[in-house]
Amino acid sequence: MDNRWSILSAVILILLFISCGCTSITPSPKVPASPVQGQPVYQPAPSPARSGSFTLNIDALASGLALPDIYSCKGAGESPPVSWDGIPAGTKSLVLILEDPDAPAGTFTHWLVYNIPPKTGSIPGGQTPQKVLADGAQQADTSAGSRGYYPPCPPIGTTHRYIFRLYAVDMDITQPTADRESIDWALQGHTLAKTEFLTTFTR
Repeated sequence: MDNRWSILSAVILILLFISCGCTSITPSPKVPASPVQGQPVYQPAPSPARSGSFTLNIDALASGLALPDIYSCKGAGESPPVSWDGIPAGTKSLVLILEDPDAPAGTFTHWLVYNIPPKTGSIPGGQTPQKVLADGAQQADTSAGSRGYYPPCPPIGTTHRYIFRLYAVDMDITQPTADRESIDWALQGHTLAKTEFLTTFTR
């Protein structure tokens, strides 16, 4: 009788030991639940792309619109205000060129400004034909041989394109002559980025 009681007591102790979880069991890794059919799986939103594209603005115009008369031979013939954004790293100076690719004798350069300090952010309207502007930028000769802004004046009854081009340059330009040919030569191999703004004009 004593032996039976001893065996029964031992069995009860073993069962109690197991039920208390005293054995060492390695937990299974958590498995993510499968998505419910028909419900989208959550994914983190992508990081927004960095802005900073090189852009050029002329007055308050949208690219492709007609240039107001005030900036042409039909009006006061003054230069428009110009501004820019997104200057690329390493830019030492800017070059601004206004040209008419539809001129009867070939591309006509209406305005050429070089060594523009990038940080100024703009060129105010109504610039005079002086060689050096207030911010230190320099004006070169137009296709007409004059310095400064030469207002658009296409043949009567025609519409021409007038393209403003802005170049980010990795140096200051020092040329013995300041005309389109010499500036184009200086830009070769030194242009970091270029942006343009299209306008039209009809006379």
